[in-house]
Amino acid sequence: MESYVPILVSALLTALIVLGLLLAARLMRHRDSPLTDREPYECGNEPESYAHDHRFSVRYYMIAVLFVIFDVETIFLFPWAVLLDKLALFGLIEMVVFLAILVAGYVFVWRRGALDWA
Repeated sequence: MESYVPILVSALLTALIVLGLLLAARLMRHRDSPLTDREPYECGNEPESYAHDHRFSVRYYMIAVLFVIFDVETIFLFPWAVLLDKLALFGLIEMVVFLAILVAGYVFVWRRGALDWA
């Protein structure tokens, strides 16, 4: 049971810090401008237009999601490169299979036209 004491102390300390920061933010906030709190912020200038006036294409979001997916997948290349000597041929074959799946995904998305920006 005494092995859980550091975890309990850490959790209590974290809760105290969070509560202290919330209390400090509440005490230091500016309360005199309720009208400006509901307006969008554009570097102190009057907004030129509002977000509801603009419609974004679904393609914009698809490109963003595809970028995140393929970017996160390529992060797996770094640990593989670091451990390549220890993984030997088995690691090389696994990475070739992984890259083949990744390239197949790219080709599929490219043929579907999701990477056509213009």
